Amino acid sequence: MRLFTIEATDGFPLTIREFAPSGPPRAVLLLAPAIGVKQSFYAPCAEWLAQQGILVWTFDYRGMGASRPESLRGFSASIVDWARKDCAAILDQVAWHNPRLPIFWLGHSVGAQLFGLLPNQERVSAMLSVAAGSGYWQYNAAPLRYYVLSLWMLIMPIALRFNGYFPGRRLGAVGDLPYGVAEQWRRWCLQRDYLGAEEELKRDLEKVKVPITALSIQDDEMMTFRGTRALFDLYSSAPVTYSRLRPSELGVKKIGHFGFFRPAMKEALWPMIPSWMERGSPS
Repeated sequence: MRLFTIEATDGFPLTIREFAPSGPPRAVLLLAPAIGVKQSFYAPCAEWLAQQGILVWTFDYRGMGASRPESLRGFSASIVDWARKDCAAILDQVAWHNPRLPIFWLGHSVGAQLFGLLPNQERVSAMLSVAAGSGYWQYNAAPLRYYVLSLWMLIMPIALRFNGYFPGRRLGAVGDLPYGVAEQWRRWCLQRDYLGAEEELKRDLEKVKVPITALSIQDDEMMTFRGTRALFDLYSSAPVTYSRLRPSELGVKKIGHFGFFRPAMKEALWPMIPSWMERGSPS
């Protein structure tokens, strides 16, 4: 594993981990994390993929993990910044370093939600979404949907006002988030069209033509299949294939919102990724 830093489009330093195969890679995979999740969480999966001949880059968005400043108080960042400034620069860099290799995007939760906001997403051959969907609160799985409304309407506004960022780690919810990220996410989650409620963002999503495979997880404690469909309905020009992962059919007890990337799923789930990259299917 190689650790290095690149600059976002506005010069902000972003920390990257590169997992390279022992021989020449056959493809490149960018693994975009869920909100509040450090790139280190994905390291076991990235290492395994490198053993399959795939060059993998993981990263932390600005304000998160190894790309976090000393203090988030007053730190300026939004989810749109993550897409247009951070992810766009990372995609350009990996394409520049690997001009002859196909590039694939694996987005976990928000890592798939923001894909359509990348101004250069046409560089990507295909996108695999894991456990992603609209964050609109009524699309959350029960009983979470009854809790998140209090988070959006009461807990988060108060926490942002008094801290200058969202201290999620201290509150046991999501993790620490920059003010702008938390506020934008909160605003979207109260809108039925989620990020599509902003006309400019909706138009960006409607232009995407990159093939998308959306994996929905039956026992996801956060996201419903209805929410997954609602998100990718916004990608109206992209060919979208849906696949429902059921623990009982895969021989595992549970998967959940984060389980796909845990080492225990190496045999049951991780082979779906190279299969999708080779054949356009996770089967």
